[in-house]
Amino acid sequence: MRETLRPGLTFEFAFRIPENKTVPHLYPESAEFQQMPRVFATGFMVGLFEWACIRFVNSHLDWPQEQTVGTGVNFSHLAPTPPGLTVTVRGKLTEVDGRKLTFALEAHDGIDPISEGTHERFVIDAAKFSLKAASKAKAQNSAL
Repeated sequence: MRETLRPGLTFEFAFRIPENKTVPHLYPESAEFQQMPRVFATGFMVGLFEWACIRFVNSHLDWPQEQTVGTGVNFSHLAPTPPGLTVTVRGKLTEVDGRKLTFALEAHDGIDPISEGTHERFVIDAAKFSLKAASKAKAQNSAL
């Protein structure tokens, strides 16, 4: 993690919402989701916020050896966004506490504000993290 990663830094990220980011596509195996309106899904919105933060922070890391993982989300979802609109995420790094990063985020779809909240990420060593995940998978397979 470079010394350039400091509280107060801001960023912006825009993404045009395609049909496959609407609620029925979140869990295609869910009959309930299939009956929901075709608007930007909250689950995909969380992913968009993570993507925006990852894109921002990577230039301050030894990427890809260092990466970040999401550890906390606290967002509202204020208005529906149909496919075709562009969602712009505006973020600010509000705190750096060791390897824990805290962001304040808001999003707008060009017509309405659609979300605001906070997101936490943690800087990891990708190789060590992958080994830990592999060990956990191996333990699971051994238990079967």
